Amino acid sequence: MHVTDFSHYDGLGLAELVKTKQVSAKELLEDVQELSNRLNPDLNAIIRTRFERAFDEASEIKGLEKPFSGVPILLKDLSQAIAGEKITAGTRMLKDRQALMDSHFVAKIREAGFLIAGQTSSPEFGLKNVTEPSLYGPARNPWNLAHSPGGSSGGASAVVAAGIVPIAGASDGGGSIRIPASFTGLVGLKPTRGRTPVGPGVGRQWHGAAGDFVLTKTVRDSAAMLDALQVIQPEAAFNVPLFEGSYLTDAIHHQRKFRIAYSVQSPVGTPVSADAAQAVHKLVKWLEEQGHYIEEKVPEIDGIRLMENYYIMNCGEMASDIQSIEESIGRKVTSEDIELVSWVLKTAGEQVSAIQFTRSIAEWDMAAAQMAHFNRTYDLYITPATAYTAPRVGELTHTAKEEVELRHIHEVSPAEQLKMVYDMFLPSLTYTPFTQWANIIGQPAISLPVHLADDGLPLGVQIMAPKGREDWLLGLAAQLEQSPLWVGLNALQQNS
Repeated sequence: MHVTDFSHYDGLGLAELVKTKQVSAKELLEDVQELSNRLNPDLNAIIRTRFERAFDEASEIKGLEKPFSGVPILLKDLSQAIAGEKITAGTRMLKDRQALMDSHFVAKIREAGFLIAGQTSSPEFGLKNVTEPSLYGPARNPWNLAHSPGGSSGGASAVVAAGIVPIAGASDGGGSIRIPASFTGLVGLKPTRGRTPVGPGVGRQWHGAAGDFVLTKTVRDSAAMLDALQVIQPEAAFNVPLFEGSYLTDAIHHQRKFRIAYSVQSPVGTPVSADAAQAVHKLVKWLEEQGHYIEEKVPEIDGIRLMENYYIMNCGEMASDIQSIEESIGRKVTSEDIELVSWVLKTAGEQVSAIQFTRSIAEWDMAAAQMAHFNRTYDLYITPATAYTAPRVGELTHTAKEEVELRHIHEVSPAEQLKMVYDMFLPSLTYTPFTQWANIIGQPAISLPVHLADDGLPLGVQIMAPKGREDWLLGLAAQLEQSPLWVGLNALQQNS
């Protein structure tokens, strides 16, 4: 298949071509290799490839009954370990670390029939909403190379938006699927906590805030991926009952009318762009025309307090991760070994008490209860996915003055350290204040491309559903995909 044709297909479309022998898996890999060689020097989204092994795996395919047999995919260099390949988490400290086995998520990817062509970039330890690790340099947005594709799944969003692959592995601990989806015009679903595989070696990720899934061009690919990846995993800390039936089939035939609440107010009191508000208002107007009940309403949750508790988790997790690294390398990690954000979180995390950490997680549960009460009245909750279109590359880098102050975090009290953490993240949080709730509460949420801003960049709208109701999100998304509101990658291809 010629590369100009390849990029017009989604994952299921390519799988059908392989199944009907119109194209071979080897030919698809050749197309991905050519596109990668041509486009990645500008995007800087793919950090390593494994084409030689993928070609060998393509020659060993027996039967084409799997949903994505022979389709190439790129996976994220964070939590998606591939046996025999490096898994660096975007940090110099782990630049030579090699995975001994596939993660459970990667094993399910293989079971679905994919051929793994390589790995995409993420920020160090997945801690930022832009992808600019010092180890690999910044990834760039195909819509405008001067802008970021988001984070932490920024490398993944860039390769899908650019048409290198139709689906890429991603993960989401605070919006890391939905943020890059909003910034690059993709479908970005964060499933219910416990829906997809974790580990091995961990039963939870970020206390259930983080999980692995994918970024896609089409709703049907996201639905089919959820069919392929949903799992009951006995060793995991969280499990959700398997969805009976097919997400893909249900999305196609979905007809339910919903009671929907919406808001364009930032939950942490930060500004929201006119474009983000316009995107939501366009969507709710269309939904009302389709017969859904719409009301402007905000859940009674203290957004600032919830983010403070979220950052306590980040601090504790980072301190624990660094301690594990120190044990493995036999020395202390210094401020020269890791990036500024990681160092600040690690330092503050060393001062967080067990009581403080436990009480912060309890407040997550209180917020979940408040949202469950809200969902008794409203099926869905709509907000902007991001408050603005994608920032410029380097825009969210701390100034030299800010860095000096943050490097002295060890000199202030634990309470002041946590305030420094909040203030450190505030510029980036201003861009993306809407996504963290779904991670903290554990509910599914999706970013959908419905708006093109005056600066020529896309901006998504987020829809959140009760736990276990990804089918509601995908069904509504499938209808919206056929509406005049849908922007997606059509606009990017027209502008290219």
